[in-house]
Amino acid sequence: MKNILEEPCPIARSLDSIGDTWSILILRDAHNGLTRFDQFRKNLGIAPTILTRRLATLTEEGLLEKRLYSERPPREEYLLTAAGRDFLPVLFMIGTWGRQYRGGGKLVRFLDAETGTEIKAVAVDEVTGAKIGTRPIRIVEPDGD
Repeated sequence: MKNILEEPCPIARSLDSIGDTWSILILRDAHNGLTRFDQFRKNLGIAPTILTRRLATLTEEGLLEKRLYSERPPREEYLLTAAGRDFLPVLFMIGTWGRQYRGGGKLVRFLDAETGTEIKAVAVDEVTGAKIGTRPIRIVEPDGD
């Protein structure tokens, strides 16, 4: 079996560390201010054993960090790291895609906290300014060693 970490594709490497539904929902909830095990468990309806594993993985992968918030009894909370905070645009792109192709019924809306306007995510190539998906792409394999 191929080792994903040796895969030259950054999408494959990323999905290997966070491509699980529960992990992505934990990151969503962390961006919404949840930090504690019981908060995640209650909001997601996730089994404690699964949550423990996903939090450990997200911590090992550097998206969350544990911090002690109570010494007696010892209790830890999970805070977003820079990598975890940088995942927010990815969450919004997934949400935008889901609204378009998995919509129907009542859906939550994401609003800018300062302006109150709805956030409509769009991915743009920083170099050309073109909306991603409007121009052909080419995947180039890395040069051999």
